[in-house]
This record gives sequence, structure tokens and C-alpha cells, in this order.
Amino acid sequence: MKAFIDHLRHHYYHWFKIISFAFAIFLVMWFLPRVGKFQYEFQEGKPWQHETLYAPFDFSLHKSDRQLKDEKDKIATQNYPFFEFDKEITVKNKDILLQMLDEKLPDQLLNRLKTRQLTLKLYDAVQNRGIIQHHKVLDKADKDMKVQVVKDRAANVIALSDLFTISSAFEYASRMVDTARFVDKPLIMNLLGEVFVQNLIYNEGMSKQELNQSLDRVSSTFGLVQQGELIISEGDLVDEEKFLLINSLRLETEKRTGDFKRMNTLLAGQFILVLAVFVTLFLFIRLLRNEVFNELKKINLILLLMLLTILPTYLILSRVPSLVYLLPFGLLPIILITFFDSRTTVLVHLLTIFLVAIVVPNAFQFAFLQLIVGYVVVFSLDLHGRRFYFFRTSGFIFLTYIIVYVGFSLIQVSEFSLIDTSMIWMFAMSAALTLLALPLIYFFERLFGQITDLTLLELSNTNSPLLRELASKAPGTFQHSMQVANLTEEALYAIGGNVLLARTGALYHDIGKMTNPYYFIENQMGSYNPHDDLTAAESASIIINHVIDGIERARKAKLPEQIIDFIRTHHGTSRVNYFYVMQQRQNPGLHVDERDFSYHGPLPFSKETAVVMMSDSVEAASRSLKAPTEQKINDLIENIINKQIETNQFANANITFKEIKIVKSILKKKLLNSYHVRIAYPE
Repeated sequence: MKAFIDHLRHHYYHWFKIISFAFAIFLVMWFLPRVGKFQYEFQEGKPWQHETLYAPFDFSLHKSDRQLKDEKDKIATQNYPFFEFDKEITVKNKDILLQMLDEKLPDQLLNRLKTRQLTLKLYDAVQNRGIIQHHKVLDKADKDMKVQVVKDRAANVIALSDLFTISSAFEYASRMVDTARFVDKPLIMNLLGEVFVQNLIYNEGMSKQELNQSLDRVSSTFGLVQQGELIISEGDLVDEEKFLLINSLRLETEKRTGDFKRMNTLLAGQFILVLAVFVTLFLFIRLLRNEVFNELKKINLILLLMLLTILPTYLILSRVPSLVYLLPFGLLPIILITFFDSRTTVLVHLLTIFLVAIVVPNAFQFAFLQLIVGYVVVFSLDLHGRRFYFFRTSGFIFLTYIIVYVGFSLIQVSEFSLIDTSMIWMFAMSAALTLLALPLIYFFERLFGQITDLTLLELSNTNSPLLRELASKAPGTFQHSMQVANLTEEALYAIGGNVLLARTGALYHDIGKMTNPYYFIENQMGSYNPHDDLTAAESASIIINHVIDGIERARKAKLPEQIIDFIRTHHGTSRVNYFYVMQQRQNPGLHVDERDFSYHGPLPFSKETAVVMMSDSVEAASRSLKAPTEQKINDLIENIINKQIETNQFANANITFKEIKIVKSILKKKLLNSYHVRIAYPE
């Protein structure tokens, strides 16, 4: 047990990496739809490219989407809307009519009785049959349309022509009155005009319920295929009938995964595939990308980006599979290429697509399409870091979707006119959503402490606030920093490294000198030197503290830690030799603590920080040369860099002696050009 605890204590960082992968596998398995995958790929109108297929079990034939739609459309057109008889308003208006008859029929009128009887008879005849409410469901009604009339809790199918509308009710009443004798015709029509009411009211709830019940009764299957029955022979054309058979078998195969035993088998198969993908990713990072494997935050960034692509896709596939192409799969390679190299981007994108293809319909077409999109993103953004290129890449993604989709469609339908153009808007939305990469990259930079070329380009702009302040307060230091950046850039081009990172770090490495600019010789104007009024120890303290002041300024300006590393390390643990020797001369016989005259470190820990240290020291020292010659510059560079090697300043940096030799030659060449020194040719 103790040995195991010791092992964990010494290797916990590696265990965290394994835990990250295990957690990613768990999430993928949790959200992965439990749907079996049909083992055959097939297309209507193309030959069957597999062995002869027999029915492995009994199954029903599934109607095509078009057949189901036609049946449901037919039911919808034949479904009779419900109109409910409103007895309450019918009785109420009849009471009103009786009251009006008593008031408007004088007793002395001879035809009073006949007028009253005819009025009530017409009201009952019309209202008992029913005046139907005008509703939008009747807008396209014809004379043969029928409706369901609910009266006294009983529903009867009645032709629309057998019911009254307000206008037809008046027409009927007018005809009946015209044929009557000994009645007050104008009075009857006026009274009926005030009491006729629409008493057949549309019942939306009952209508929808009846329609839904009718649609639910539509069977999605018909017929039966028995086990062992021939479905299709090898090489046969997949015509409409064969396609129906094969597709029915596919649907039944996927449905049968609900069985407990089959579900366990399906789960095991899915786990093997998911595990294979993540093991491949782990081995790739471990064996071929040590710079990624050594940083847990980079591994977590890759896994998080994969999960943010995979999990929403699984949710869409579980609910609305037809919208899967709406998702911005191009977003993943765009963000990856911003943080990692092109090979890592392509592999991670490919493995992510494989995990989605496990359950996506028409997996080959999907994987092929998304893989080409990934390559287009890499080719478009690998060497370009400007934000404008993100908009251009979004356009390239849209064009790629269209071109590849048209290619697949022509293989399937063989005619341009038959291509489903409804996919175009999905591709357009997917391409447009890739522009979310801009805010997401900034978010992931902050979340994982990473730095991208986009940020470096912005920081290396000499018009950025901090560099403008440096140019204003310490112009000499600003010019020195520019020269160091140029020297560093040329040296790293020659030996390989992150040129943009090193150049940006070089521009900011001396920002701490803004606190006391005139204590640094490059900013002094005239003959006065403020160090003349200080002891050697005080002067050394001010010089050394420019590193700490620089770190504080960088933190206040929220510079990335990768840039602050150049401020920390550009002097390493070297000694401020001038003031150290002066202190010894001013205090003969006294012990001088070398630590008081040395920078606090840390040492450079990368090729980039090491080259900045060399460039900084050489550029600063070269300014003290009087009448520089080729030999003087050569000796200066050799002495300074050899001294740095002797004091182990590069012990932690991944730079070789061969690379240091190349850096020396680059620095010599650049300084010779800078001071316009003519090379001494042999006699």
C-alpha cells in the first residue's frame, strides 16, 4: 500500500491525464445514442455491393416516408371538423324573440296569430338545423364537404350544404315568408334579423383530437418478410422495391437493440470503438507530441473541444437527426489550428468525426464531407493568423459543403434537377456558425492560459498601449527592445522555434525600466548619470529590480504568462558585474555578497527565452563599442555567450550547442550590418 501511495505521489500528474481521458470516455458513452448500426451501406439506384442478403428474422415492411405522408395527407383532407351545437344561445335568443313578438304585435292586428306562429316556426326550423360559424377551416370548403355536428352529446356527419349560414338562413326565411298569406312580412324579417345567431361553434380541441387519433391509427408497416426469404442478390440493382425491403430490415435491426441482451452487446461494441479512438489520441500525443502531453491543460483543451462537438451532435441525433448538418463541425479544426499544429488538428478532427459517425445516418458521406472541411480549414488557416481569414475560411467551408454534397448527390440521383436543395440553407448556417470561433478562442485562451498567434500579433503591434508608453517614457529602451526583437526573430528563423512568441516577448522584456528610465544608460541624455549619486549596491538594486517592476507592470496590463516569462528570464541568474566590481574596489578587504548583485532568475527554460537572453545581452553590450570592427563584434559575442554557457544560464533550455553556434553567427552578421562594418577580406 505504501508503495502504491508513493507511486501516486511521484506520478500524480500522469494519473490526472489518464483520469481526463477516462472522464471523456465516460461522457461520450453516457450520451452516445443506443442505436444499432446497420452493417450494410446501400443507395437506391445503385448496385448491391455486398454478398447475397437473406432475411435473418421475420420482419414487417416499413412504408416509405412518402407513402406515410400521402396517407396522412389523405386522412387530414378527409377528417371532418367538429362543430358543437350551442343550445344555450339558441334558447336565449328564442326567449328574446318571444318578448319582441309580444311588444311589436298589437292586439288589434288581424294577422297577429299567423305572424307569430310563422316567425317562431322559421326560427325553430333554422336554429334547430343550425347556423354554422364562419371559421378558417371552411375557407376552402366545397359543396361536398362534411362536418361533424355534436348535439346532445351525439356526433353526426352532416353535409355542409345541409346547414345554414347567416346569409342562407335569411334567404330561406325570405322564401318561406313570400309564400305565406295573411302575415306581416316586413316585421317577420326584421325580428328574425335580430335573433338569428351562429349556434354551430367550431370545437378546435375535438377536431385536433380526432385528427391525431386518426393519424395515430396509420400503420407504419405493411406485409411480412419471413426468415430466410431472399431480399437481394449480390450485384442486383437496388430499385425502389429492393430499397424498401433493405431499409425495412435496417429499421428492424436498429429497433431490436432494445432487447436487454442485444443492448449489452451494443454497449460493448460502442465502448470498444470509443476506447479505440481515445487510445489512438493518447498514443499520438504521448509518442509524437510531447510538448502537448507534458501539459495537462493542453490535453484538457483538446478533450473539451472534442466533447463540445460530440455531445451536442449526439443530442441532435437522438431528437432531430435531419438537423445534424446544421451543426458547425468546421468550428473544431478552426479552434484547434489556432492552438496546435496542423497534424494534431487533422488527427483530432478526424477522430472526432469517427465518434460521430458511429451513429450518424449515411456515415461514409458524413465522414467524407467533414474530413474535407477539416483539411480546407487547415490549408486556409495554418499560415495565417489574422482575423480576416476566419471570415474567408467560413466562406470556403460553405463552398466545400456545396461542392462535395453535389458530388454525392449526382452519384445517387444522376440528375442536377433531382438534387435536394433544402440542404443548402443548413450548410450556410453551419458555415456562418463557425464565426463563433473568434469569441471562443479568446474564451479558451483565458480559461486554459494559452496564447494564440492572434493575440501575439495584437501584442506585437508597437501601437499597443504598453509599448507606446515604453516609447514615451524610455525611448532608448524601446529602441533597444526593437533591436532585440529583430535579432531574436532572425536567430529563431535559423534554428526553429516560435518566432512570433519570441519577438513579442523581446518587445516587452524591458518594460520594467519605465519605473526608473534614466538609471539605464540608453535613456540618459547628456553627461549626467544618476548612478553617480548612489552607492554601487543601490545602483545594482535599481538595475536588478527592473525585472520585478516589469513583471508587476505586465500583470497590471494583463499580459499573458508566456510573455511575462521573457521578462522573468532575460537575465537569468547573471551578475550585474560592473557594480559588483565597483563595490569591491570601493570596499577593499570587505566581503561582498555576490547574491546582492545577481538577478533572481529563473533561468531561461525554452529555446525562445534563451535566444532573447543572448540577443539582449549582445545588443546592449554592442552599444558600448567604440569604432566597432568585425573582430571586436566577433569577440564581444563570443565572450558574452560563452560566459552565459559557463554560468549555466542555458541549463534548463532545450537548446543545443549547435543551435547556440548558429545563433552566434546570426547575431554577428546582424550587428555587422547594423554598424555598417566592412568585412575584412584576406590579401
